[in-house]
Amino acid sequence: MKKMVITALLAALVSISAGAQSNLKKIYDEQIDPVEQIDKAIAKARKEGKHVVCQVGGNWCRWCLMFADFITKDAEINKMINDNFVYIHVNYNPRKPAEGDKAQQTEAMLKKLGKPTRFGYPVMVVLDANGKVIHYQDSSFLEQDNGYNRDKVIRFFKNWTPQAVKG
Repeated sequence: MKKMVITALLAALVSISAGAQSNLKKIYDEQIDPVEQIDKAIAKARKEGKHVVCQVGGNWCRWCLMFADFITKDAEINKMINDNFVYIHVNYNPRKPAEGDKAQQTEAMLKKLGKPTRFGYPVMVVLDANGKVIHYQDSSFLEQDNGYNRDKVIRFFKNWTPQAVKG
């Protein structure tokens, strides 16, 4: 009987967790070539005088989806991003090895971004308008409890705007 109760509780927790994640908007396009996506963002950033933020992660990652939701719903953060960055979601799934062309695209993307996956997910890679990596942001430093800390997120984005980097 005790095992049945524990099993039922575990099943309920898994169900609740899966339900919470499914309510978040899927924001990663798993079909596009990530290097092409990054190159287009760099060209746009160069034209607009902005930096690029590549949020590397995937639809499989609850923290990735939560961060995207968090920055979209906060008007001040959203404006700061739109004013200073070309923001893209670069798909990467360490749990599902890519094959064929996708494997080559994934390897090229990881090389272009300097192997940022060592920081966990999501990881934000800030590029200047020429495509040079200028910062890696381990998102765990932006977390608080079961979400993200607004002040830390604002500080991160403020510190990596083109104006802040120029001095």
